Amino acid sequence: MPARVHAVVVVRPDGRTPAALHLRRTLTAIAALHRPVDALTIVLCGADEELERIARDATPTHIRTLSLNTGYAAAVAGAISDIDEDALWLLAQDTAPETDALTHLVSALELAPSLAFVAPKLTRWNDRSELVSMGATMTRFGRTVMHAEGQLDQGQHDGREDILGADIRAILVRTDAWRDLGGLDAALLGADQGLDLGVRARLASSRVSIVPRARVATAGDGVAGVPAPISPQRRQRAAYISRTAQLHRRLVYANPVAAVLLWLSMLPLAAWNTVLLLLRKQPELIGPEWWASLTALGRPLAILRSRRRLAEAKRVPWSQLAPLRVTGSQLREVFGTDEAGESPTVPTRRDLRFFTGGGAWLVLAALVTSVVAFPALLAWPVLGGGALQPLRTTVSRLWADASYGQLSLGWDVVAPADPFSTVVALIGSTTPWQPSQAIVVLWILALPLAALGGWFMATRVTERSVLRMTAGIAWALAPTFLIALVDGRPTAVIVHVLLPWLFVAASVAHRSWAGAGAASLILVAVIAASPSLAPAVVALWVMMLLLVVAMRGGRGASRLVWMLVPTAVFFAPLIWHAIATGDGWVLLADPGVAWAGPQVAADATGRSLLAAGIPTPDIAGWATLLPEGSVWWVPLLVVPLALLALAAPLSQRWASGIALLVVAAVGLGTAFAAVGIAVVFDESEVVALWPGAALSLAWLGVLGGALVTLDAALAPRLRAARAAGAVVVSLAIIVLALPSLTAMARGTAYLDRGDASTLPAYIAAEGRDDANVGTLVLTPQSGGGLAAQYVWGGSETLGGQSTVIATQTTATEQDELTGTLAADLVTSTDSAAIEELAAQGISFVLLAVDDGDETPAARALRLSATTSLNQRDTLEGVGETAKGELWRVVADVSERAAPSEETQTMTTIVAISQLAVVGIAVLLAIPTAATRRAARRTPRVVGPYWQEGR
Repeated sequence: MPARVHAVVVVRPDGRTPAALHLRRTLTAIAALHRPVDALTIVLCGADEELERIARDATPTHIRTLSLNTGYAAAVAGAISDIDEDALWLLAQDTAPETDALTHLVSALELAPSLAFVAPKLTRWNDRSELVSMGATMTRFGRTVMHAEGQLDQGQHDGREDILGADIRAILVRTDAWRDLGGLDAALLGADQGLDLGVRARLASSRVSIVPRARVATAGDGVAGVPAPISPQRRQRAAYISRTAQLHRRLVYANPVAAVLLWLSMLPLAAWNTVLLLLRKQPELIGPEWWASLTALGRPLAILRSRRRLAEAKRVPWSQLAPLRVTGSQLREVFGTDEAGESPTVPTRRDLRFFTGGGAWLVLAALVTSVVAFPALLAWPVLGGGALQPLRTTVSRLWADASYGQLSLGWDVVAPADPFSTVVALIGSTTPWQPSQAIVVLWILALPLAALGGWFMATRVTERSVLRMTAGIAWALAPTFLIALVDGRPTAVIVHVLLPWLFVAASVAHRSWAGAGAASLILVAVIAASPSLAPAVVALWVMMLLLVVAMRGGRGASRLVWMLVPTAVFFAPLIWHAIATGDGWVLLADPGVAWAGPQVAADATGRSLLAAGIPTPDIAGWATLLPEGSVWWVPLLVVPLALLALAAPLSQRWASGIALLVVAAVGLGTAFAAVGIAVVFDESEVVALWPGAALSLAWLGVLGGALVTLDAALAPRLRAARAAGAVVVSLAIIVLALPSLTAMARGTAYLDRGDASTLPAYIAAEGRDDANVGTLVLTPQSGGGLAAQYVWGGSETLGGQSTVIATQTTATEQDELTGTLAADLVTSTDSAAIEELAAQGISFVLLAVDDGDETPAARALRLSATTSLNQRDTLEGVGETAKGELWRVVADVSERAAPSEETQTMTTIVAISQLAVVGIAVLLAIPTAATRRAARRTPRVVGPYWQEGR
């Protein structure tokens, strides 16, 4: 029967709180015990004058000083090498027992000789009603589960007695059992030491018990146990220690064969857990996971020592521990307790009300409007006109165009593909039987998708159904969006459809990894479709980051940083190319087909139209309906929306209003700048950046600001005024949209039925099965010049376009050779030019027909070129086609040069990098039960209460 107790207090001055504050309370509590200790040893890990003074004032039996990096197990072992008391009480600087704690612990140990050690009820340092631990257990695979951790102490667990193990802090151990069990395992690094000691005690046929009446307060800041995860650094440290301990125990507890297999599978297991951590939205734990795996993998001697200690203590089989382990169902119950209820102080998310609030009817109405406005699309297999072109005929070709390597245009251009090609490949893959049809489906669904996006965007701003309906209407009928649909601008359509979802995800990215993951994926597509938005996005991102740092102390900053990572990875090859060539403008160029369609000029009149959200000089199509000079009033239709947006800073939610106005200002400023920048060439014509995508961003900010005003600036009793404002805005936008919605019926749309190929059917048939079929396309220019372009495969395609080629201003050696060959072909009959074409793999020469009105100079050049080409023996005339006159090279045509080994290596590296970052983003974006529970505890509307920092 133990009569004497030796207490060991280990102190290390490296916690978040000065150790002296905790040590004073602990030593004071020990001195006030009803049942005093018989001996007290204080172990100081690291020399500290104040701690030494406090320790001496407590008049302990012994004071020992060890090095600062001494672990708890080593400190205890060094302090009790010559102990002769009957029981050992393991304490730390932050374990303050209540006055009767030792009395209850000693009584429990005296009454049950079979007990190896007993553990107290651990409570929070400053709140004795919150439990830290009432024992510990583990799963079949060694996962540690603390009993009652984080629960309020209502006596609900006081009936528990037998436990498998316990938190190491404040346990009372029989001295003889301590020696028989070999003490603590230092290889556990401080985690699970009490659990491991309990496992060995149980296998030695002893018992372990919890004493609920004995209460000890702990701060989680001492040398014993795992540090409390109260900061990102401490969370990672705690995760590393816990994971290292778990892996070490697995290797120690397993039989020899299983231990070897576990050791060999350590790194593959870390890779698998990396995926799971991403899926659980815990990427900050990936580093600790790998570091812990490498630590456990690199300590075979420590594993052998621990296995030997376990073997020496073992007396009973492992099956004796089964009743004390936690089962899968029990584990789910333990970790699912937060579903039972939520604190009334936490805001609860309301129902979405998509169907009852009219959202479904809005989307259906938008679909009907789309069919009525574009009825011919239901029968068209391919879209043409404007900046549209067909897609590749197979999915594999789509993705080949999206990879780094040889481009499908140019002589033998090796360069990074535009990220927009990946977006095109993704869209085309949705209809693998005919990829071009996916663009037709996108056009049909564009209006309902925009209405859906606008409605969901409004859910981040307001809970009112009428305002969400207004947002859906205003977003779907935005003039810049309808103009993009009518003119055939796929990049602008994609940006407008995606921007609301980017707002939905990015607005909560600071508080949710799921939001950050989704936003990072959407942002890639948005910037890929409109690189000119990148400066605006970066500016807004910096503002968000500064707000998070200022208002949330940096919590969530890592999530915001991740938002830009996928975009940076996808654009990295293009950025590297721009640095290497010294041409940074390529990074801002609009991808896809270079088309100088109608758009406002960079003058006062043009920018005034941009301020009204209209990017074309025909004033959103009204100039084609009304006489010239009678459409001055059309831009005034956006005035109600603009006035409501400007009033947003005056509402109760002024912070949200200001933020949305900043979005509008950044978007409008980007549109003003874009219209005056021209970096792309359409043969001999310079094409300015399309400002419509930036106007979509500005429209989002203005619309959001107007919703804030209608939602928060009016008193609840003014429901009629709120509804009237929503109706006025909706009617004004509908009137503004009428010309665009009727453009197809009136024949003023650039959108048209497209061909399956931009080349003659003869070439398209051969290029269907052979992507290396080369065609030299010669196009007479209006000024008498000649444009020459190489096309590989059966057609030019939307995904095969390249801003590297479209923005090129300096002729390369290949360009000069191409110009010489083109000149020779149309001015002489020398066969050397044809032989050079055949050597490079060119099989066809096409003299293209100008779609517009042919100038006399262009006609004269075309006629002389036809004469010259017909006189060549090495060219065989195929005939006149709808695409122009075609000749076939009859000389021996060589195969197109295969990409070099260096190019293939770079292609692999780029593909793996992009796939990896997309995989990570997808895993982060996938919702889980935990993220859904967390979302329900936060309001859907972002920023309704400024003081919450949401």
